[in-house]
Amino acid sequence: ALLLCLCCRAAAERLRYAIAEELPTGSLVGPLARDLGLSPDQLPARKLRVASAGKKQLKYFTVSEENGNLYVSERLDREELCGESVSCSVSFEALVHNPLNIVHVDVAIEDVNDNSPTFSKAALELEVGEWTLPGARFPLEMAQDIDAGSNSLLIYQLTSNPSFSLAMKSRQGGKQQPELVLERALDREKQSSFELVLTALDGGDPARSGTGQVRVNVTDANDNPPVFSKNIYEARVAENLPVGSMVLRVRATDADEGSNGRVSYSFGSGPKGVRELFVVDRESGEVRTAGPLDFEERTKYNFELQATDGGGLTDHCEVQIDISDENDNSPEITILSLSSPVREDAPVGTVVALLNVNDPDSGENGEVSCELSGEAPLSIVASSGGSYKVVTASALDREQAGEHRVTVVARDRGRPALWSRAELVLEVSDVNDNAPVFSEAAYSAYVWENNAAGALVLRVSAWDADAGANGRVSYWLAGGSAGAAGAAPLVSVEARSGAVYAQRSFDYEQCREFALTLRAQDGGAPARSSTATLRVFVLDQNDNAPRV
Repeated sequence: ALLLCLCCRAAAERLRYAIAEELPTGSLVGPLARDLGLSPDQLPARKLRVASAGKKQLKYFTVSEENGNLYVSERLDREELCGESVSCSVSFEALVHNPLNIVHVDVAIEDVNDNSPTFSKAALELEVGEWTLPGARFPLEMAQDIDAGSNSLLIYQLTSNPSFSLAMKSRQGGKQQPELVLERALDREKQSSFELVLTALDGGDPARSGTGQVRVNVTDANDNPPVFSKNIYEARVAENLPVGSMVLRVRATDADEGSNGRVSYSFGSGPKGVRELFVVDRESGEVRTAGPLDFEERTKYNFELQATDGGGLTDHCEVQIDISDENDNSPEITILSLSSPVREDAPVGTVVALLNVNDPDSGENGEVSCELSGEAPLSIVASSGGSYKVVTASALDREQAGEHRVTVVARDRGRPALWSRAELVLEVSDVNDNAPVFSEAAYSAYVWENNAAGALVLRVSAWDADAGANGRVSYWLAGGSAGAAGAAPLVSVEARSGAVYAQRSFDYEQCREFALTLRAQDGGAPARSSTATLRVFVLDQNDNAPRV
C-alpha cells in the first residue's frame, strides 16, 4: 500500500531534469528511481524503464537496472532537436510494474556555445560611386548563429580603414544589422577598390567568431540603391504544399535608369536548410517552395532577401513564413505493457494493459480519443500524458471465454478525422472454481448372482468445467447403506475411469440389494468434489434345489 501511494503521488507530478546539450553517452541525467520513491531493493521487481510513443525519444535516454539512475544514451544536439525555439526539452514516460504505473518526465536541453557565427557568402561585393557623400550607409550581411540565448547575440567588428567605419542598425526582434559607413569621399583614380574583413562575435563564454570578406569597388555612376516596398514580408501557407507553389512576391524599385536600375533578387542571410525548401526568382521576386514543408518539423521560417541593382547597390528585407498545420498524421498507438494471461478471479478494475497514444499534429488535429471495439468485459481509462489503462469492467469467467480479443481505436478530432487501431489479445487463466458434476445424481445397476469376482458392475462419469489439473476428475467410494466397512468390500471403483467392479460373487439369498456413495474429486488445490448414489440390485438365479 505504501509503494502504491508513492507511485500514485509520482504519477500525479511531472519529473523535470535539466542537462546541457552535447553531453557524452553515459552522462547522468538524474536519480530517477530515487525521485520516484523506489529503493535499490525494489528495482528488480518494479522493472523501471523508459517508454514512449515517439520512437526517437527512446534512443536518447536509458535507465540503469542496477541503481535506477537516468543516463544519456545518445548525444543530444539542441539545435538539431529544437531549431530556433527559445526553450527545448525532450519528454517521455517512465514505466514501473507491480503495480503498473506511468510517470511523465521532461528533460530540458540547455544550450552551450558550440556553434560559431557564419556568413552565407565568403565575400560580399559592394559597388560605391566616387561621388557618394561621406556618411552614406551600406547594409552588410548579417551573420547567423544557430545557438540560443546569449550564445546567439552577435556583435560585429571591421578592420580599421580611414575611409570606412562600422555602424549598427536595430532590426525588429532585437537584431543588429551591420552597416558600412563611408567616412570620407572616394577617388577612383587614386584607389579603385578596398579589401575589408567583417568579424561577427557571439555572446558565449568563451566567444566564437566568424569572418566574411567585404570588397568595395569604387564606380562612377549609380547613385540610387534599390528599395524594397516593405521591410518585412509575411505569409502563411499550409504544410504539404506542392513543390513549386508560390508563397509570396517581394518587390524593390530603383530610381536609376538602364542597368543601374535593373533589380535582381537573391537570398541574404538565413538559417541552414532554407534554400533547400524555398527558391526566389531573380527577375520577378517570386518566392516558391522547393521542397516539402512539414509543420511537425518546423512551424516558422525567417530569412533575408537581397535586391541588387546593376551597379551593385543593395537593399535587404526580411521574410517571415508561418506554416499552418494540416491533419496529416494518424494517431500512433504503442502497447507499453500487457498482462496476459490474467486470472479469472481478478477483481474488477484490474489493470491488464498500458497504452500510449500520440498524434504529432497540433490543436484539434492532435487531440485524440480512445475506445475499445469488441465484446469483452474490458474498458479503457484515460491517464496523464496521452496514456491509457485497459482495466477489467466485470468479472472474468474462463469457462465462458478463455480468450478476449478487443481492438483499441484511436481517433483524432481533425476534419476529416484520422484513426488507427491496435488489437489486444487477453488470455484468461483458470482457477478451481467448479466442482465435478456426475452425469446422473443416482445410478442403478442390476447384477446376476453367482457373478465372477472382478466383473464390471457399472461405469459412472463426472465432468469438471475447469482446465488442467483443476478439471482432472478421479473417483472414490465414500460409503454405503451398511456403512463404508459393510459396502466397500462388495465393490471397488477405478479412480481414473469410474468403472465399478464386483469384489466377490453375490448371493441373492444372502443380499438382494445394497447402496453406496461415490465421490468425484478434481485435482485443484484445494480440491472440489461432489457425490452420487449407486444402488446395486442382485438378480436371482435358479441355483437352489427344493428341500423337504
